[in-house]
Amino acid sequence: MTEPRRRLPPEESRLAALEAARLLLIEAGPQAVTLKAVAGRIDRTHANLLHHFGSAAGLQRDLAAHLARTVCATIAEAVRASRAGLGSPREVVDLAFDAFDKEGAGALASWMILTGNEDALTPIVETIHALVDEIAADEASHRGNMAVHEDTLALVLMAMGDALIGKALARSLGLSDTAARDRAQAMLERALERVD
Repeated sequence: MTEPRRRLPPEESRLAALEAARLLLIEAGPQAVTLKAVAGRIDRTHANLLHHFGSAAGLQRDLAAHLARTVCATIAEAVRASRAGLGSPREVVDLAFDAFDKEGAGALASWMILTGNEDALTPIVETIHALVDEIAADEASHRGNMAVHEDTLALVLMAMGDALIGKALARSLGLSDTAARDRAQAMLERALERVD
């Protein structure tokens, strides 16, 4: 006789599904993030996940928002530590690049665009925008919000591009695998020098 499933509170069930989806994304890519696969990972039914997310597109949208929140929170902590002299621009760069590469945000964003689910990118963009506005508020007296927005745009585009083709392109150009990260670090260091 099998043991009955433990009933989880709705938010705990959603978070378990999002974490399972994140792990599937990292392990097998965005095409593996299906309602059926996630349900199997957390011993829930397809219908249970439909209840929480509405569709596979809803799951992807909520996964994108979940990734954006957790990644931006980590990056915000690194930025604050860097400002307090406890961290470095390289740590901020590595966190941003890892979010798009090792955490799968780049692959997920590309998959959503290719499958016509571009609306699912909205939570990523909005979360990054909120983080930038928070950072820019601290620096507005030094160099203005637009400079912070421009640096963030460059950093995110570099991280996204590096996650998708960075290593292959760098190797074909005879550069190190970390060339894009090194360039992003130099950009942030120059930006910080302008603030001082």
